[in-house]
Amino acid sequence: MVKSVLLVLGGILTPTIIATGIWAWTSDRTRAELSEKYWNSSTHYVGVGGTQLRIRDTGPKDAPALVLLHGFGSSLETWEPWAQSLSVNHRVVRFDLPGCGLSEPDRTGDYSDARSVSLVKDLMDRLDIGTAALIGNSMGGRIAWRFAVAFPARTSKLVLISPDGFASPGFQYGKPPRVPALMHLMKYFLPRPLLEMNLAAAYADPTRLTESVVDRYYELLLASGNRAAMINRMRQSVLENPVPILLQIRTPTLLLWGKKDRLIPYGNAADYLAALPNATLVSFAELGHVPHEEAPAESLKPLEKFLAE
Repeated sequence: MVKSVLLVLGGILTPTIIATGIWAWTSDRTRAELSEKYWNSSTHYVGVGGTQLRIRDTGPKDAPALVLLHGFGSSLETWEPWAQSLSVNHRVVRFDLPGCGLSEPDRTGDYSDARSVSLVKDLMDRLDIGTAALIGNSMGGRIAWRFAVAFPARTSKLVLISPDGFASPGFQYGKPPRVPALMHLMKYFLPRPLLEMNLAAAYADPTRLTESVVDRYYELLLASGNRAAMINRMRQSVLENPVPILLQIRTPTLLLWGKKDRLIPYGNAADYLAALPNATLVSFAELGHVPHEEAPAESLKPLEKFLAE
């Protein structure tokens, strides 16, 4: 949700809000404290590339594997409504990218796509997963298709949910995005209502955004080092023209996209279809940027059909 974050924090943080927020200093929370709420029996840490990643690994270990990649500012919990059903017939691995959720910030300070792709590969190695279907939302979708290019023999299928990758206002090819100075204040204070406005932009129907989901995004964003990691990831998100890269992908690909996506335009779906020689599109007329969160049962049906083919 990088574009949403920049839009909201760059456009709504007025001097009045800043003044009223100065007193609302938002302290970090420890991972040990947050683990009391965001941990279960299938959760554990795995050391990958020198960084401790929080993962959940469910379903039969000998079943076809799925690796799920969340979007910017999100965490592995975004997949839980899907994971319960998918784990019946698949091994479902989801994890927090470095500096997200309860994974620690990347000790190398590298938040580039190349680093993320390398971490996915190393995690699969650690878990003894030879091939997997990669499923990614937004930024996670961009990492997924880059993985498919780098490691085609290890990518059985590709599922891209409103994936990032094409240029848009403020996000040019070959240049890091300009991170507004006000964005840096997020490291010191983060009003929950401001974050809630940001999250609501990802839903076609904001009434579906529950208080518990807002709490989860908010609390995990406060994990020590996560806010600084978010800013560093923004700085390092340098887009390349995706067309020459996407044209290399021969992996069977499913595009899932909400027509009411306000963060990454639905029109980009046509761009992906034109560049991906083996892709199909399923759209949702009444959903937004995160269909797997907004309407998990509805959005899961075409995915299950695709995986069964």
